[in-house]
Amino acid sequence: MKTIRLLYPDYLSGGLETYYFGANLLAHILPENENQELLKVEIPAPDGREREVTDGIYAKDEVIAGICRAAEILEEARPDKVITIGGNCIVSLAPFDYLHGIYDRLGIIWIDAHPDVTTVKDHYPNAHAMVLGSLMGGGDPAFSDLMENRKFRADEILYVGLQGLHDYQEKFLKERSVNYTVQTDRFLSNDEIRAFMSRFDHILVHLDIDVLDPGLFHSTYFANPELVGDGSGGGRMTMEQLSAVLSCITENSDVVGFTIAEYLPFDEYKLHKMFRDIKLFTE
Repeated sequence: MKTIRLLYPDYLSGGLETYYFGANLLAHILPENENQELLKVEIPAPDGREREVTDGIYAKDEVIAGICRAAEILEEARPDKVITIGGNCIVSLAPFDYLHGIYDRLGIIWIDAHPDVTTVKDHYPNAHAMVLGSLMGGGDPAFSDLMENRKFRADEILYVGLQGLHDYQEKFLKERSVNYTVQTDRFLSNDEIRAFMSRFDHILVHLDIDVLDPGLFHSTYFANPELVGDGSGGGRMTMEQLSAVLSCITENSDVVGFTIAEYLPFDEYKLHKMFRDIKLFTE
């Protein structure tokens, strides 16, 4: 079995350059494993330049170019398993589609405070909020049309950590017949997660770091009071709860795809920028 690590520092689909820094830092945080080759999706480094919103999507052409580069890397490498190091949530589109072309009975566990089913008509232009809707074939055609394999069905998706929804998100999920649970009072139990996994031979995991409580873990979007996004709130999980969920999944299923997205080390990035401005470090 061939497992690769795909470093995919997309930041444009989230409109925040810290995603780029966070992905590259995360590649160093993960345990070293010489058996897992690291391949990189080349994304131009942040340049401080504002992009246009085209057809309701911020930096549309550049975001699509990144997805296409990721797909090309996967087709050339032909791995059996993919660990995707993001970047923001759009980074799951190419690897999940690729793995769907290899495995038939494949379920997605989406560990996230948010459903990621926004469409352009909802007037939020950042594509990271559109990724799961696109994987289901209901997002913007600019993304879902890039997929080479069958779209995911509603009954192949399980949300873990989901928080309160906007009306348009609730409408999308109900129209698509997605069985979801808003988990503001309690998270799904291990038994509920195992029951979902028992229906599949293989599992994909999408982990959005913002599922963590921003009051306890500060490298997440909602720990930054200057950011408002689409008005959604942050997650509620502790690190211990998330660790237990991940252990339950990885010890009771064959995980063939694992995405880590939306890691935002704001303090570390401020340090980076401070040292970058000191001539001694750059001459």
